[in-house]
Amino acid sequence: MYFDREVYDTAMAAASNNILSSVEIFDKAKEAESEGNLEDAAALYERLVKEDNSDEFVFDRLMIIYRKLKLYKDELRIINKGIKVFEDIHKKPVARKSEKQQRLTTLSNAFMKSAGLKDKKGNLVYIPEPLSRWMKRKSVVEKKLK
Repeated sequence: MYFDREVYDTAMAAASNNILSSVEIFDKAKEAESEGNLEDAAALYERLVKEDNSDEFVFDRLMIIYRKLKLYKDELRIINKGIKVFEDIHKKPVARKSEKQQRLTTLSNAFMKSAGLKDKKGNLVYIPEPLSRWMKRKSVVEKKLK
């Protein structure tokens, strides 16, 4: 197997264009929002969310825009998607751990249990941000939809 420099350069250019396009989309969305074009900003932020963007700011801005536009069903959809994305991030299992990492994890879990941050089964007692904030927001939106 040999290294094809042309194929590599083409792939890297495509990847950098993809990154730049996400940054450009983000900038255009912020600009549209500051100019008061909420529909355009929402469409651009939606594009970023569809690219599996796990940026908390994008989800927050979309929720705020949909609340301003009184599109509560869309706001609820974004809240649910954001909660799912961030729960997946927090539940990601770490691959193989070295002996030092395993020892550190054991000590960390023991400390968290003694401090009351984990229950006896090892589950977190608290909900990390932004999940707790979004869950409160979800209950508010669900009340508005009734």
